[in-house]
Amino acid sequence: MTDPMRVLLVDDQDLVRAGFRMILSVEPDIEVVGEASDGEKAIELALALRPDVVLMDVQMPGMDGITATQRIVAEDAGKVVILTTFDRDDYLFESLGAGASGFLLKNTAPEDLVEAIEVVHSGHALLAPEVTRRVIKRFTGGGERVYRPDLLAELTEREREVLGLIARGLTNTEIAAQLYVGEATVKTHVSRVLLKLGLRDRVQAVVFAYECGLVTPGDDTSS
Repeated sequence: MTDPMRVLLVDDQDLVRAGFRMILSVEPDIEVVGEASDGEKAIELALALRPDVVLMDVQMPGMDGITATQRIVAEDAGKVVILTTFDRDDYLFESLGAGASGFLLKNTAPEDLVEAIEVVHSGHALLAPEVTRRVIKRFTGGGERVYRPDLLAELTEREREVLGLIARGLTNTEIAAQLYVGEATVKTHVSRVLLKLGLRDRVQAVVFAYECGLVTPGDDTSS
């Protein structure tokens, strides 16, 4: 039997932590191993407990979540998913710069939160659909192309389709529903796409798709 994914909850609001704990408590492969209400306590618990994933708020008294994320990632004490109420560019890019593996808003659906933990635990990155386009603009805005468009020919038709849906900000659950396949099949396609294209995570996959013209900035990320 596989050990459950160990999660540390960090938020200064007791009710928010309780809500996340309730959502995750029904998942047999997820275990909440600790809770913290500020960045300093988060670092202390991360170093002591070595969780697989840390769900991290940004605005907290004392040390903020971005500073705590940088410390936790530097100490290899867990992968961090930022969860914030505030859809702000500075939070987004500072979080990614600090080494966060995911960035979600607190209005994320419970099933998407669970999927984010699974995706990040598996070594990939995940962005909320609401912020995907801004990441694209930052990393492709007038700069020199950093990926090889010719590698797109290495993908099967279905893999190209999956890459396009990733680039539009869809989660594995949403991709599975749109393509009428199981989530396990989607995960296999995503892994093959990353491997064939030599990409580290979904963030790089999104940038690749835009740079190669598979999708364009005018495409609807919610479709």
